[in-house]
Amino acid sequence: MATVDKIRTGLIDKILSIKNKDFLMTLDKLISSSKSELEIVELTYEQKAMLEMSEYDIKAGKLISQDAMNKRNLEWLNAI
Repeated sequence: MATVDKIRTGLIDKILSIKNKDFLMTLDKLISSSKSELEIVELTYEQKAMLEMSEYDIKAGKLISQDAMNKRNLEWLNAI
């Protein structure tokens, strides 16, 4: 697997070979608008409450397998 430095160097090499101004401007906008890995996402009260309920369900063993969930969803869709 490529390291971050190898990926970065490869991208820089590719960018240096681009001559299309519009493409470079669009790429610049894309990179500038992307979020930083270090950005902290603030959760709403409701989101935190849902996560807490999920944790409770996991601890209480209230789980369902993916296969069972798929079957439930198909049954629900067929009932519509």
